[in-house]
Amino acid sequence: MKPLNIFTRITVSQGVSRRFWAGMLIVGASLTLTGPSYAQTAIGQIKNVSGEAQILRDAQVLSAAVGLAIRQEDVVRTGADSALGMTFIDNSTFSIGPNSEIALERFRFDTTTHEGIMEANVKKGTLAVISGKIVEKSPQAMTLRTPSSILGVRGTKFLVEVGE
Repeated sequence: MKPLNIFTRITVSQGVSRRFWAGMLIVGASLTLTGPSYAQTAIGQIKNVSGEAQILRDAQVLSAAVGLAIRQEDVVRTGADSALGMTFIDNSTFSIGPNSEIALERFRFDTTTHEGIMEANVKKGTLAVISGKIVEKSPQAMTLRTPSSILGVRGTKFLVEVGE
């Protein structure tokens, strides 16, 4: 009977183990560096709702309710005779009127430096905005799109109305 060479087995096993752990370290580091997905991070919340309103999120339809977290890439819809108010983490506010659809396309905000960006698409309806800390820090950082225009926000309060 041939003697078993355990040192060879340990060496091979350690090589596989080292490669495995090195790969896991790289995956773990990349997850740590990228942090949570912005699409899954709350960027604000609903403060008031009257009538019927919905949030379209990840192919799901959620009933809008006070306290519901708002996320990047959400689409807010209001029905006839409905309205919805929301506050973002930079203290910007959106007041959305009846028969409206607003897509929250991009939102980033650093609570320490107040730097960030906000982009929304007003597909139809009315939207009243009071800008927050993002615009205070960088006046060009907020953009609203409509079917026929792109608005660069420089002021603090304004109203957008898009016909059907």
